[in-house]
Amino acid sequence: MMQTLKRLLGPISSLRLTVICLAAALVLVFAGTIAQVRFGLFFVQEQYFQSWVVWWSPASGAYKIPVFPGGHLVGAVLLINLIAAHIQRFRWTWKKFGIQLTHLGLIIMLAGGLATDLFSVSSFMRLKEGETKNYSEDQARVELAVIDQTDPENLKVTAIPGEVISKGGTITSGDLPFTLAVRSYFRNSKLKMIGQETGASSVPAATNGTGQRVSLTSAPRATKMDERDIMSAVVEVTPAKGGKSLGTWLVSDALAVSQDLEIDGRKWSLQLRPARYYKPYSLTLKDFTHETYPGTMIPKNFSSKVDLTDAANKDTRQVLIYMNHPLRHMGDTYYQSGFEPDNSGTVLQVVRNPGYQAPYIACIIVSIGLIFQFTYHLIGFARRSKPTVKP
Repeated sequence: MMQTLKRLLGPISSLRLTVICLAAALVLVFAGTIAQVRFGLFFVQEQYFQSWVVWWSPASGAYKIPVFPGGHLVGAVLLINLIAAHIQRFRWTWKKFGIQLTHLGLIIMLAGGLATDLFSVSSFMRLKEGETKNYSEDQARVELAVIDQTDPENLKVTAIPGEVISKGGTITSGDLPFTLAVRSYFRNSKLKMIGQETGASSVPAATNGTGQRVSLTSAPRATKMDERDIMSAVVEVTPAKGGKSLGTWLVSDALAVSQDLEIDGRKWSLQLRPARYYKPYSLTLKDFTHETYPGTMIPKNFSSKVDLTDAANKDTRQVLIYMNHPLRHMGDTYYQSGFEPDNSGTVLQVVRNPGYQAPYIACIIVSIGLIFQFTYHLIGFARRSKPTVKP
């Protein structure tokens, strides 16, 4: 049994595989750095470092082929390689105890980094003074919010993820008395009022709502740091019980207003908006402070005083959030990220990272291992160097 296990772990734990992974990581970092000039930081992060495989496709986008392992794959293989080497070569002796601790710390660090890439979620919460919110918004993801507005005091929201919209086809839900058929979808798009340009692009995007006055065209992916993709789609609404189509509506991340419709006496609205993450607690902005350096508009210090209300856990307190002093609650960490251009409110970055403690634990274990190994050999050297006294 042991011999079979050693034969299986042999190739996985080999130093050659370690060197290959490190070389692949160097190539990936170099290629990603060069690609940032053309595609921008966020696109490269998504395609090179936060993927299992790097894909290449022609300008037409008709097909794509894998060309190199992505950051997740390289990191996962390196982690497995390190664990296998640790299992195969582990020998319990005080002489090697420090080395084993160091390897264990590196394993925890790699596992934590992979968990962060796979499971961490970053979003933002915008608050004006006196405003209360129990959700944050993801600027990198969108959702189609289908809202039943029949009772203004009790709005019912059905959120359809943007990933579902991007696949096209017909979308059905037991909570909706109609179906949504995605007639066109654009990862990034441009919207213009009809009459601003001539040609085929001046055709109305939809038959109802704002889309009657707007043309819709595809656009290349956004690559600059201060730009982002504007997702748009044209959806056709058809009653679920059968009947004729009610026409098409344009939903876009660029439209601030919702698209309204009425079916069987019930009022509905469609809006493509940043994906929301609802919390079992709420934050209220009591005061926002923004200080600048004298004679300039350069921010010197900005902070947010918020009231945290968590009825379920009977936790009510006031917290001051400022640089390097975040608020941590129920797995969420709130950082002071920015502020509204007119200083009317604050922008808090909300990070949920299940592996955020891994780097601290790993550093402590590695430090203990290195200190132990150095001390053990230092004591041994001192004993060997101690002169013997002859009687």
